Amino acid sequence: MSTNISALTGKISGALSSKGSGGRSRISFPVVLLILSGALIVLSTVRVISGDINVTGTGMYVAALGWAVPIGLAGLGGLWSERAGVINIGLEGMMMLGAFCAGWIGWQYGPWAAVAAGILGGALGGLLHAVATVGFGVDHIVSGVAINILALGTVQFLSKLWFGAEGSEAAQAGGNDKQSPRIDDMPTITVPGLSDWLGTLASKDWFLLSDTAGILRALVTNMSWLTVLTVLLFVGSYFVLWRSAFGLRLRASGESPVSAESLGVNVYAYKYYAVVMSGALAGLGGAFLAVGVHFYQDGQTGGRGYIGLASMIFGNWRPGGVAMGAGLFGFMDALQLRGGGSTLHAVLLVAVFLMAALAIWKLWQGRRAIAALNAGIAIGLLIWYLGTDTLPKELVEASPYLTTLLVLTLFAQRLRVPKTIGVPYRKGEGK
Repeated sequence: MSTNISALTGKISGALSSKGSGGRSRISFPVVLLILSGALIVLSTVRVISGDINVTGTGMYVAALGWAVPIGLAGLGGLWSERAGVINIGLEGMMMLGAFCAGWIGWQYGPWAAVAAGILGGALGGLLHAVATVGFGVDHIVSGVAINILALGTVQFLSKLWFGAEGSEAAQAGGNDKQSPRIDDMPTITVPGLSDWLGTLASKDWFLLSDTAGILRALVTNMSWLTVLTVLLFVGSYFVLWRSAFGLRLRASGESPVSAESLGVNVYAYKYYAVVMSGALAGLGGAFLAVGVHFYQDGQTGGRGYIGLASMIFGNWRPGGVAMGAGLFGFMDALQLRGGGSTLHAVLLVAVFLMAALAIWKLWQGRRAIAALNAGIAIGLLIWYLGTDTLPKELVEASPYLTTLLVLTLFAQRLRVPKTIGVPYRKGEGK
């Protein structure tokens, strides 16, 4: 039996590797460290030039981490589904179901019960999407949009019925037709000693050292257990999808389901597994939002399911890339909520440095026209920064969405989409 499994794994692995990723080399760990070091130097320089302490302040990165987690969970959910060949536009609706279920159960039984309920609610949304797309062959986009609309109507109707009914226990506990009663606090993690030491170092105002300490302190101060769980889920997803026979078969179901079926893989089952897991992860993201603010509220997801999809695309359907994309979008959310126009104005300098570095890189590659374009953009941004003191409120509020569009535009050329994503599959097609 083990020999047959090994042979099957080897054949599927060969089929996947032959499709490759366009011959692009993967970024090595030393290169990642170099990029992080360069980013820290740029942020420190911007903080010194602008005088805005929020650029590297602990509070900013605590907020960024809090916003990044639900986006990352939605993106990771999309990765599971789309690696199996099923487009999941319904992540937003699954997050709504997760947030609502967390609010419904959480005020009665506590935050951990809320988390479990959120996962279950999202998984049910994923199961509905799987039945429609995998079982009945419904167009994936149509099914996802329908789930978003259905989820919105369902949670609004049930909120009025369960939270806002006059004289009900929920209403007496503080609920109304748009909000659940309060959920108890979830304990947080602070590393004693290290958090205080980093705080002291951050207050010294030393170039790079204090800035690095301020950012790192966000990782050891008042961190939610759900954030730790999210990190474990990202690591676990990598090992399950890329280092196990189960993950290999699941990815084969999205790359070449006919070939996978010919090797004995139950393609239907793996697609179901992936889409239900996708919904569960999105539901956990919704539960994180509800538990974080201590109640479910109408409109709580705020489009983060869609931004999660953007982080998945930015990350090229890889867990590490999804995490980076979620971090970027979470940072932009934190900027517009905590820093406002002045901090976002300072971040224009970060864009200046990035475009200048990109211009130098393109020039080194011999692509002079693109290098000149990037240099022109850098100069334009610098003039904008020098000519203003802050950014308009409307631009600040739109910054996360503008960043999403910009990132997708810049990275669209390097994407390697699973081969049969969105293509209906029927058993026995290859015969």
